[in-house]
Amino acid sequence: MDRRLREARMFARAMASRHHPIVAQIVPIRRCNLACTYCNEFDAVSAPVPLPVMRERIARLAELGTTIVTISGGEPLLHPQLDEIIRQIRGRGMIATIITNGYLLTPERIVRLNRAGLDYLQISIDNVNPDETSKKSLKVLDRKLMWLAEQAEFAVTVNSVLGSPVRQPEDARAIARRARGLGLTSTVGILHDGDGQLRPLAPDHMAIYRDLLEPDQKMFSFAQYDRFQRNIAEGRPNQWHCRAGGRFLYICEDGLVHYCSQQRGHPGIPLDRYTRDDLVREASREKSCAPYCTVSCVHQTAMLDTFRENPRQVLRDMVAARRERNPQYRPPLLLDALTWMFLDGPVNRVLSKVALRVLRARS
Repeated sequence: MDRRLREARMFARAMASRHHPIVAQIVPIRRCNLACTYCNEFDAVSAPVPLPVMRERIARLAELGTTIVTISGGEPLLHPQLDEIIRQIRGRGMIATIITNGYLLTPERIVRLNRAGLDYLQISIDNVNPDETSKKSLKVLDRKLMWLAEQAEFAVTVNSVLGSPVRQPEDARAIARRARGLGLTSTVGILHDGDGQLRPLAPDHMAIYRDLLEPDQKMFSFAQYDRFQRNIAEGRPNQWHCRAGGRFLYICEDGLVHYCSQQRGHPGIPLDRYTRDDLVREASREKSCAPYCTVSCVHQTAMLDTFRENPRQVLRDMVAARRERNPQYRPPLLLDALTWMFLDGPVNRVLSKVALRVLRARS
């Protein structure tokens, strides 16, 4: 319940304020214990960022008003003080998540992550059996998933992938089925090229992708609503405004702010010198890479601003997407509540302010 309340505050604050980061992805170590051939986000030699430096960066993200901090890499479980990093994030009132390949998970490690206060963990599995492209296989990681299902107090998402580097696309279906059978959340992503750009799906991949978008998924599953993913899967550009550098930040191991993992070097400003003016400027800047971008975490962040700016259209699109898969679909009470709270009108504006006050969300 505590995590759900903090999520509600995050959403409410995103509705109330345009100029704070919703998500910051931070790298405490670039080194990885694997070497997936499609990945450009790791090396084999880098030392972990010292804990005092990580504390300073987390404190700065909190000062900027960040609500969610995602720890990535490299492989974040290689950082010897990861538990303390998570505690620092939680201690600053932010939601703590990690993205991991899962190889280093043990029952004892999961208990430590529970105690540190981790909110979410995403584990990516690329195939059923390891191959030369990726060792992140269900065969290797199935026991880790069972441990997570049994012991994790944080939410767990298992992400499978489709795209040209994947030799056995049916593996995505097997991975999703196994994750859901264990009671874990399952998502499917589309592999990008080295610049984070579009790789349209082949017909066999597309059939599996559509099959995995089950009509009984949650209303706010981004995989369900996400027109970005549908266009990507079909090889079409997206018309959207990327707010990276403002609403989404990527902090590399050197402490520089970038748009995302695939656009490192832009803007390349040290986090300790990053200001509200930088947030506003970079969020408003047009990015030439946006139409064919596949970086879903940036899309998801932009969706919140789209909802804030045009809630009627977003809600209408969500319902239409669900009814396309299930003509008998009826919107849940949550949708009615959001309509009541956030749509335009003098009465609703008063109700929105009351809701934000109840959730203690600052504008």
